[in-house]
Amino acid sequence: MKTESPHILVVDDHRDIRDAVTRFLEKNGLRATSAADAVEMDQKLSLGSFDLIVLDVMMPGEDGLSVCRRLAAPGSCPIIMLTALGDDTDRIIGLEVGADDYLPKPFNPRELLARIKAVLRRTERPETLAGALAGKTVRFAHWSLDVDRRSLVSETGVQDTLSNSEFRLLVTLLERPRLVLNRDQLLDLTAGRAAGPLDRTIDNQVSRLRRKIEVDPMRPKIITTVRNGGYSLACDVEITS
Repeated sequence: MKTESPHILVVDDHRDIRDAVTRFLEKNGLRATSAADAVEMDQKLSLGSFDLIVLDVMMPGEDGLSVCRRLAAPGSCPIIMLTALGDDTDRIIGLEVGADDYLPKPFNPRELLARIKAVLRRTERPETLAGALAGKTVRFAHWSLDVDRRSLVSETGVQDTLSNSEFRLLVTLLERPRLVLNRDQLLDLTAGRAAGPLDRTIDNQVSRLRRKIEVDPMRPKIITTVRNGGYSLACDVEITS
């Protein structure tokens, strides 16, 4: 059983930010190490083990999106991206390439700490990401999901893989077929946090998932939108061992 406090790697080219974040995390019971850019980050990763990376998007040299795309993979160290305030493009791309969450700058350190704890809770026991579907194969519409492999295969044999956030969202919907879930419920179930007033995380994740599983993402038949309600998996689900 792991007894050490989680170790966080803070990657940001602004010294004031990374020093302040590092001190705040340490003050709140976490271990924290900082890096000024991707090169220093790679050095730190080669020398130690980390439980989560806080990664700025805008950095000299290799930017945060490129780093996230390179590092993100099922079972890898989770990543929280720091994005420019109001820059939806960076947030959407960050989630698409595998970030587990994002936080716009400027941010409240307490909110960052809450996001870190929420992501760590989800990844502490990887099997909980799949819940009751762990070890199962799930068939829905014209797709088959091997839950343990996170492998999505169409009835024609086309195979795709899912990012962490896509996987969590799909599993959440597969566990609740034909049930309407609003955005707050989905964000709580998939990210363990409440939505902000302008939070579009779930909408962005649904759009990305639709692009992978729908014949026509603009006219979705699998994940449907319920007006004034939320989203629903509008198909039957078959679960096999």
